Amino acid sequence: MKTIKLLQDVHNEKSIAKFYYAPNEELTQKLKGIIPDFGWNASKNCWTSPYYPKMKTELFKLLRGRYWLDYSGMQLKSVLLSDESPNKNAFKSLPKLKEDQEKYLHSFRNYLTARRYSDSTIQTYYDSVSTFLRFFNEKPISEIDNNDVILFNNEYVIKHRLSASFQNQVVNGLKLFYQVVQDKRMYIDLINRPRREKKLPNVLSKEEVKLILDAPTNVKHRTMLSLTYACGLRAGEVLNLTFKDIHAARNLLIVKQAKGKKDRIVPISPKIILMLREYYKIFKPIKWLFEGQVAGTKYSERSFQQVIQQAIKKVKIQKPVTLHWLRHSYATHLLESGTDLRYIQELLGHASSKTTEIYTHVSTKSIQQIRSPFDDL
Repeated sequence: MKTIKLLQDVHNEKSIAKFYYAPNEELTQKLKGIIPDFGWNASKNCWTSPYYPKMKTELFKLLRGRYWLDYSGMQLKSVLLSDESPNKNAFKSLPKLKEDQEKYLHSFRNYLTARRYSDSTIQTYYDSVSTFLRFFNEKPISEIDNNDVILFNNEYVIKHRLSASFQNQVVNGLKLFYQVVQDKRMYIDLINRPRREKKLPNVLSKEEVKLILDAPTNVKHRTMLSLTYACGLRAGEVLNLTFKDIHAARNLLIVKQAKGKKDRIVPISPKIILMLREYYKIFKPIKWLFEGQVAGTKYSERSFQQVIQQAIKKVKIQKPVTLHWLRHSYATHLLESGTDLRYIQELLGHASSKTTEIYTHVSTKSIQQIRSPFDDL
């Protein structure tokens, strides 16, 4: 299988991705279709583009089964999550993987792919286990035990102020890695995990949502944002839709194989159906409901995120709004209008009601009715 080597670099004070592969016009055209500003960089003597966090996931989907994507030399996305000024050079300071470590990681990735884990989960587990093995570069994989996991947490994760989520990813990845590749049990339950942060979801007011949805002049962009909010969808779910998923006669939308490989049904507003018909007459997509610049290719998540960033900039909302804020706002607004929490759980596709209950903490319907004792003074 042919290899594409992906590296991260800095050019004109901006983070870029560098692509190294044997000359291949078909591959180059595919990459141009999904990677924004992908082009030849004469000074670097390779293909480059601005780097963004979802790049590896998008490449993995495009190249699966045809090319081997080698990104072992890149800085991990999961490392850069701490709010406490993490040491961003921590990953670069680790030694390279040895040949036997790469072989085991390759087997691990093949197992995850065969079990139909999502692309993002495969990438997360691969990255976290790779970091761990590079830290213990001189120790045989078969001799690593629970004590080494504790040492890694203390001497690498905590020392470099890396995130609690990254620490958990390593533990989860190692548990599965040793079970599958080494046929050896790691007693993960004996290892103290970091306490989970309990953050509230970010919610916009209905007035703010309307400003954002009305901001784009491009019909496709306006339709994408409106559909995201109107059905409470994740960004990836919007981009995976086809016209066959819309049942206009029943005012229903089928979300197929979403998070957790689950299908679900959500109601779709007649107003959105009218918007979709108007959109179709103009753009006439071939395969996906929302396609990129190249016909038949899926609209990239990076470009979708840029759509909402342009919208909030236009309406001058001074908040770090992302697409997922629209999903949070959808759930909260449903709750405030009196929708039963059990129905909201089904509409969002949550496996546990506890996940949905977090929206009760941001709903203002009951809180605003509470009278402060200060008013009685």
